[in-house]
Amino acid sequence: MANICIAKRIGNRIRKKRIELGLSQEALGEMCDLHRTYIGVLERGEKNVTVMTLMKIANALNEPVSFFIES
Repeated sequence: MANICIAKRIGNRIRKKRIELGLSQEALGEMCDLHRTYIGVLERGEKNVTVMTLMKIANALNEPVSFFIES
């Protein structure tokens, strides 16, 4: 149960930052070499993000990884 909450919290932060920067899921996916549908899955908290993937997303969104995981 806690993992689901963490995944949703991380996903919400990814979505919020992506929208703040005016990026589509497709644009973010291209920047990270990830498929746009996978970005959507992560944003909805349907899957746990790996550290490597979170690093790619954080770099693309110009935020430290800690921004997405801190409580």
